[in-house]
Amino acid sequence: MPPVDPGTGADLSALAKVVARQRAEMERLRDAAATTAVLERAKGVLMAATGCTPAAAQEELLRCAKDGNRTLLEQCWLTLGTLTPPAAPPPGKPRVPSPARPAAVMPWDPAPDGAVEMAEVLGHIGRDLVRVASPPELAGCLLEHLAPEVHADAVMLYERLPEGGMELIGHAGVDATLAAQWRHVPPLTGMAAFDAVHTGEPRWLEDLAADRGRYLLIGDPPEQWPSRAWLPVPAGGTATVALGVLRRHSGPFEPRERELLLALARLCAGRLRAFDTPREPAGEDGFTRNVQAVLDALPGTAILLTPLRGASGRVEDYRIDAATADAVDVFGRTGRNMVGTHILESYPSVAGETLWHGYLRALETGAPYEGEPFAYQDVSDGVPVSATYSVRAARLGAGLLVTWLRHDPVERQEQRLADVQRLGNLGWANWNLVTQEISWSAQAYAVLGRPPARGPLRLERLPGLAVPEDGALLARSIGELVDGGRSFDVPFRVEAPGGVRHLRMVAEAVTDPDGTPAEVHGFVQDLTAQRSAELALVESERAMLLQRGVLQAERALAAKMQHALLPLPSKPARLAGLRVEVAYLAAQTGTHVGGDWFSAIELPDCDALFVVGDVAGHGMDAVATMAQLRFTAKGMVSTGSSLTGALARLNQLLLHSRDGQITATMVLARYDPDTRVLAWAQAGHPPPLLMRRGEARYLTRPRGMLLGATSAPVYESGELRLEPGDRLLLYTDGLVERLGEGLDAGFDRLAEAVRAHGHGEPGSLDALLATLLADERRDDVCVVDIRMPLEDDVPDAQG
Repeated sequence: MPPVDPGTGADLSALAKVVARQRAEMERLRDAAATTAVLERAKGVLMAATGCTPAAAQEELLRCAKDGNRTLLEQCWLTLGTLTPPAAPPPGKPRVPSPARPAAVMPWDPAPDGAVEMAEVLGHIGRDLVRVASPPELAGCLLEHLAPEVHADAVMLYERLPEGGMELIGHAGVDATLAAQWRHVPPLTGMAAFDAVHTGEPRWLEDLAADRGRYLLIGDPPEQWPSRAWLPVPAGGTATVALGVLRRHSGPFEPRERELLLALARLCAGRLRAFDTPREPAGEDGFTRNVQAVLDALPGTAILLTPLRGASGRVEDYRIDAATADAVDVFGRTGRNMVGTHILESYPSVAGETLWHGYLRALETGAPYEGEPFAYQDVSDGVPVSATYSVRAARLGAGLLVTWLRHDPVERQEQRLADVQRLGNLGWANWNLVTQEISWSAQAYAVLGRPPARGPLRLERLPGLAVPEDGALLARSIGELVDGGRSFDVPFRVEAPGGVRHLRMVAEAVTDPDGTPAEVHGFVQDLTAQRSAELALVESERAMLLQRGVLQAERALAAKMQHALLPLPSKPARLAGLRVEVAYLAAQTGTHVGGDWFSAIELPDCDALFVVGDVAGHGMDAVATMAQLRFTAKGMVSTGSSLTGALARLNQLLLHSRDGQITATMVLARYDPDTRVLAWAQAGHPPPLLMRRGEARYLTRPRGMLLGATSAPVYESGELRLEPGDRLLLYTDGLVERLGEGLDAGFDRLAEAVRAHGHGEPGSLDALLATLLADERRDDVCVVDIRMPLEDDVPDAQG
């Protein structure tokens, strides 16, 4: 061995062991790969010829090898040799198997030419199936071989799910859209694939017209594949996969084609079982799974090392059994790609080094190891790069949890500084007052608007870049810095092609031992965007203040209009023997006047008229329409118009209004105290709520379209006989509507609240509204509360 360079600390004997072990492992893997390939090919031949399972084929090969005193590899080659067609025996003379070709491995002996040819086809397919690693690859491999053999144009693989349906696990020759549409299939009896798996028998679909009546055919259109076959894999009652072969070729499958497909289904059974075999990395037990689950949720770099000990118990290497997603090794492997690798394979030079001994001490003593930063030679894009690491290791179970930090090189630090300058729109500058050397960053030229080709400016000439109004302040601040070492932070403006830019300069001095400034360093920053935002904010605040004043004036005017148009009585009124209480609550957003209104008056014939309406929208237009409808409705009914006739005329009034786009809802009710009958009609309005003997119910609305919606509406009326103790609520939709909630929930909430406050004294309407309108009101609310007293009082009041 070459002499060891003093000071390296490398344990060359440990390195030699690693190299020897890796060479031996490489040879073992090569032999295993070669043996596996030959074994799978020989098993494929036996499976195709006899229809046995992969396990039975391997047992037969082992038995023949043992009987002939041969190795398994030799027996596999002998079995593959039987693919050569045997010479025909003389007529009348039986054929005797050759000792080199035992009868046990020649199931088709004597064999016709067709059987030998099919065995060769299956042998080729079996050799290619060894290399596939997933169901989609299997489908592609099958289509490649079946296209010339059986005129196949598409292959599909469906797997039976535990819950009873089927899932498409692989396909070839089928476009992605069609595959997505048929990805999941419910357990239908009309599916040929499901039928084949359920019965364990193949399904040959060779007559398109007849097959349409029996099965739901895959295809868009189904005619693109006139013939198709579905085969269970494996055959019999234990099938879990259906192999579908779809053809543009019409007509039945030939006997040879059927035989080939049935043999191929048996070949695929073993390959599909291999896909289901779990492949867990070394050391993947419950402990490492839990550690990996924790590391998956952690940022940074961390790995779990499991010590690998020799026969003497000495640690010879470590295996990585878990890793965080951010962990990266020198070969560029990240996260779980590192799991299963060995430390000395990735970092062979750590053998015998301080880091290696630190791992051992942490493992033996349980005390965490924290190493000093050390340099490690790495390779990036083929170029050697020196990186510095700090490593920490702590014992975790029988292994080590290792974390490390890679210290950024100088180039990375400079790149970060450049990024900070670019993102902050600032640049640094340095002036040496002794040597007169000046250095600016590239971003400083950009901020000051000076071409880099012209070089940096001397410190005393810097105020010449500022506008005259700001140059004097900047010059004075620079003078105080140079003379007395006083740092400054000064804003100034500069002229630029795009207009005036707002800059800021911050600088300080580095002084000699006697206090004389020797160097000035600082930065300049472009604050134009921030300044523009500040000016925009000031302008926005001014506009908001102006809008607030306009809104306050409009609200004051609205309050006066509300009082004039909808005067609220100070106490409940008596109308035609009924006790009537009204409430109007304006919305808490926007202007406080909308289109809701009410009327409660006694007519000349001593009947009582109750009206509740709601004009769509808010603002002055809604207020004007509300006033027009309110007074017109009262006038019509007072002069003898029927309720439905009044609604029809009001509808025409809205249709012929100035804009013709306004709509409104309304309830008209007329009460006859002699008969105690309340007649009512409505136009698209929420139904009144009746509270009687502790039960609350909504009245069935007679027909009536909202006003202004159509030129030929139909309005009908209904009647309700009031009983002593009854309570009837007329209201607008603001009482029940809530943002993001259906009207049914609002109706239920109102009924429940009325039941809770149904027997209150005067003032219970306030309690009811307080319960229902605890949140912010987004719409006006108008309520007319009508009660039939238990005993008649003196009916004399007016509203």
